[in-house]
Amino acid sequence: MSATPWRTELFGSPLRALVSLALAALMGWALWHALDWALLRAVFQPDAQACRASAHGACWGVVAEKWRPLLFGRYPYAEQWRPALAVTLLSAATLASAWPSCWRWWLAPLWAAALAACIVLMRGGVAGLGVVPTSQWGGLPLTIALAVVGLALAFPLALVLALARRSTWPAARALAAGYVELVRGVPLITVLFMASYLVPLLWPTGHRPDVLLRVLAGLALFVAAYLAEIIRGGLQAVPRGQVEAATALGFGRWAVQRDIVLPQALRMVVPALTNSVVGTLKDTSLVTVVGLFELTGALGLALGGDPVWRPFYLEGYLFIALIYWCLCFGLSRYSRWLERRLRAAEG
Repeated sequence: MSATPWRTELFGSPLRALVSLALAALMGWALWHALDWALLRAVFQPDAQACRASAHGACWGVVAEKWRPLLFGRYPYAEQWRPALAVTLLSAATLASAWPSCWRWWLAPLWAAALAACIVLMRGGVAGLGVVPTSQWGGLPLTIALAVVGLALAFPLALVLALARRSTWPAARALAAGYVELVRGVPLITVLFMASYLVPLLWPTGHRPDVLLRVLAGLALFVAAYLAEIIRGGLQAVPRGQVEAATALGFGRWAVQRDIVLPQALRMVVPALTNSVVGTLKDTSLVTVVGLFELTGALGLALGGDPVWRPFYLEGYLFIALIYWCLCFGLSRYSRWLERRLRAAEG
């Protein structure tokens, strides 16, 4: 059956036409007022007096004035080139990993080198770089680092959990299912509180791991439970006959999983994996509650103690929202591109 033309859908009856025209008028009115506030009457210069004088326009001057603390948090002003370079290296490694042509043996050493360089740049203490404690890390570099490293740590664990839940060993199935159900039944903010405040009470005095490491471990353990269920769904979708045929041809158990089952399973769950990645990126904003100031936390630091620019929180939040939207939209477009490429490879 052919799709209904849009004209029939919108103007197929007098009632539909009336509703469509009313909605179009409402959207036009809202769009005009949004453009008038955001562009026509907006102040783009970092001038607080001009912003106060323009009562009916946005004050983008707050972004021009505070963009460095918004993007880098409490990191020392003179050393902010270091997190900028670190996030560039981490983003470059992520982009290389996203391109199928780069899925080669050298990708793992590339990641090891990129992570080592990022730690050296952010932490310092070598090559003449001053030491910057993790309590001063923040902004966009912290958001990207938590999302990328957390997912990189979570994915292998998720793979093991997904395979364990389909194992023939009852103990492995029970342990994996118990872990997944326990973690999925707890909010992420609870996991972060436990990692930040409960773990130090159980650790020997003087040997407590850094709060960033504890939060990163908690995030990875939490995300792994959700990724495991996504991967398990892909594993169940692979026809059982393919496993039986591969076994009959002499493939071992692990060879069947590695060469036949897993590639197909991961290909089928690309949209769900992308959804989980996007959710993890946005969930990094919760680390503010344990004293780590990523993008949203950096906004509070930048404007909370400045009475001159404090009234313009809305523009600051819109700037942060734009960054998140660009990252999430890029991930969604990459997911669709990867789906088309993998579908073409199958054909």
